[in-house]
Amino acid sequence: MDKLWYVITTYVGHEANVKEKLEAKIESMGMQDNIFRVIIPETVEIVEEKDGTKKEKRKKMFPGYVFVEMVMSDEAWYAVRNTPGVTGFIGSSGKGAKPTPLPPQEIDHVLVSMGMSRVDAESELKAGDKVNIIDGPFKGMMGTIDTIDLENSRLNVLIDLFGQETPVEVELFQVSK
Repeated sequence: MDKLWYVITTYVGHEANVKEKLEAKIESMGMQDNIFRVIIPETVEIVEEKDGTKKEKRKKMFPGYVFVEMVMSDEAWYAVRNTPGVTGFIGSSGKGAKPTPLPPQEIDHVLVSMGMSRVDAESELKAGDKVNIIDGPFKGMMGTIDTIDLENSRLNVLIDLFGQETPVEVELFQVSK
């Protein structure tokens, strides 16, 4: 089964509470093999001008939504939808129907804006793995991971360029496994 990204709805302002409760439920139910990451899209800083004074303010990117990376199974679906504060899934018609996952290009946009990637480098990547470059000047090329720099979210990937193995540096969000 593939792990995919789903969007759950919450009451606006309760996103952090839902994330905390869901992560506790994952731990207590032993769902780490079915539910992987729970994220709240970061806030963006905006500058508002009021009465001639500029004031910086933080605004949520997607108020009322929490993103969950999971393998859709009956147990995982039940655990998420029965978490206090969760009002439902986006892409579900209700009546017990399972939701549809986010398309890769949509979740990539959200994750990249947060400096993240669909690939969890710590647990999914190691030197010698084959990856597909999905963004940047080498888009569409396959390569082999040479080194991983988790601190800077970068990979050195060896690609075949003009018949020679050439090292290129890419960011984590630019590759898929």
